Amino acid sequence: MRKKQFKAESKRLMDMMINSIYTNKEIFLREIISNASDAIDKLAFLSLTDDKVGIDRSDFAITLTIDKENRTLTVSDNGIGMSADELENNLGVIASSGSRRFCQENENADLSDTEIIGQFGVGFYSAFMVADKITVITKKYGEAQAYKWESEGIDGYTVEPCERDSIGTDVIMHIKEDGDVADEYSQYIREYPLTKLIKKYSDYIRFPIKLLMPHPELKEGSTEENPEYEEVFELETLNSMVPIWHKKKNDVTSEEYNQYYHEHWMDQNPPACTIPISTEGTVSYEALIFVPSQAQTQYYTDDFKKGLQLYSSGVMIMDSCEDLVPEPFNFIRGVVESPDLSLNISREMLQQSRQLSAIKSHIEKKVKTELKKLLENDRESYESFFKYFGRHLKVNLLDSFGQNKELISDLLLFYSSTEKKLVSLEEYVNRMPEDQKYIYYATGESVTSVDNLPQTEIVKDHNMELLYLVDPGDEFIPGMLQSFMEKEFRSIDDKDLGFEDEKSESDSSIYKETFDFIKETLGDKVDEVKATNRLRSHPVCISSGDGITFEMEKYFGAIQPGGIGAKAKRILEFNIEHDAFKALDTARITDPEKAKKFTEILYNQALLIAGLPIENPTQYTDLLVSLF
Repeated sequence: MRKKQFKAESKRLMDMMINSIYTNKEIFLREIISNASDAIDKLAFLSLTDDKVGIDRSDFAITLTIDKENRTLTVSDNGIGMSADELENNLGVIASSGSRRFCQENENADLSDTEIIGQFGVGFYSAFMVADKITVITKKYGEAQAYKWESEGIDGYTVEPCERDSIGTDVIMHIKEDGDVADEYSQYIREYPLTKLIKKYSDYIRFPIKLLMPHPELKEGSTEENPEYEEVFELETLNSMVPIWHKKKNDVTSEEYNQYYHEHWMDQNPPACTIPISTEGTVSYEALIFVPSQAQTQYYTDDFKKGLQLYSSGVMIMDSCEDLVPEPFNFIRGVVESPDLSLNISREMLQQSRQLSAIKSHIEKKVKTELKKLLENDRESYESFFKYFGRHLKVNLLDSFGQNKELISDLLLFYSSTEKKLVSLEEYVNRMPEDQKYIYYATGESVTSVDNLPQTEIVKDHNMELLYLVDPGDEFIPGMLQSFMEKEFRSIDDKDLGFEDEKSESDSSIYKETFDFIKETLGDKVDEVKATNRLRSHPVCISSGDGITFEMEKYFGAIQPGGIGAKAKRILEFNIEHDAFKALDTARITDPEKAKKFTEILYNQALLIAGLPIENPTQYTDLLVSLF
């Protein structure tokens, strides 16, 4: 029989498709099974108005057959089949989609119970990535004659009459010989690798996908002392057909959700939140989202791959779609299925669209809502979640320069000076006395070090709550948030803490000569020396004033070791009513050398309290000893 030629542009398209469009050879099975599913769906749709179809919906199936000796894999369906003209139009012209034409011809009909997957007309040819010859035997519903289409690739194809007992289609792929990579193609004629691919890509095709599977059984007459086994093949359904996210929430137990999460993301711990979503409207989609309770080992490494699995009509399109994951919640896992997304020709990638952004935005809101519920209703679980992912929420707040503050602010937890535990900003504000103006906070390397800061005394004396910001980068958070529930943030280092009974610093001018003496003694170690009204029982503290703080200085130094990082000012502040200051003031007149020692000692003590390094520890201890 004379071989027919693909059109020139079809040849180029086939070559491009086989070598460029598809990035993964195993995709071919997904495409061939999807085509079989489309064929069955078309006949099932026809059976709604044609009682002559004679096939019950429960009898529809897709069957795989392996012939290892002849290296063939056959995918068979009992769908609508193709006529000779349809073989020419669908398989003789690349990128001509019979499924798309079917949808166009029935655009006014109710297709709500029909899931047509193939829309581009190129998926069939992906089989040439693994097969050197493809034979299609098909018989169309309502016709007596069957036809065979056969091709070895770009060179062309033949179409001829043949025999087939029943309607439907067989796609027979002659699998290539193995190349340099061991077992590269032979895996496609072995049962278990095929089972794995079906579970990965086609598990939710809604018709059963069947394959003869081997099972070892004792041979007849075999004894326990000398057991002999033989392989017995049984036809098994390999796909689950009904996705768990299609089921109503009340019909699925938490154990079933947890088991699904464990099997798909290999996390031994149950998720902190399970979020089923079903949305119809401008964008329709179903999803099942999981918020992990703990971070897996790779989360904070470059190996972590964020993303949600993307399905269309039961077929997995992408294993990890990053564009569906809101960055503040990049730790979520789960699946999204939507018929409304714009896929590219290979169905392996998404085209950017408003629908995609809408789904992402909706998922973001749902995750935020569920985390808020967890915070309010199961504090222990939320604190466990925050232990692992709280730092990411804070970093995202900083990376977005506060743009995500409405989303993130009420999910943050900080240690409370009065509650002695982690609290939310909302809890803090709700406890504030009516006359409290600000949300007070202090920063440092640990709860203990912050709690011992002299500057905290004035806030504690007023019986007001302090938030301790002790994680790297926490110092920046108040600046990003600016306020919460209309309450501004105020650091203990700020000049005005809003207390009406704060002592005035105006009388500090009488100690100007003492401050000048201290500044001259310390030189460029400090930028300024002054009196303070923040101290109660302590004689001295060191602050940074406006701008860069000490914690910011440490943070920048950590991320740019050895470089020239941001430097905070050094302002030495004295409690002019403390005995230590008065002793220094007196010594300045009676014993200037001793006053210089007092100055150095108090300066180094201020550094130590602030968690800053002292320049010469030995000199400091020698100064202390010299006073005895």
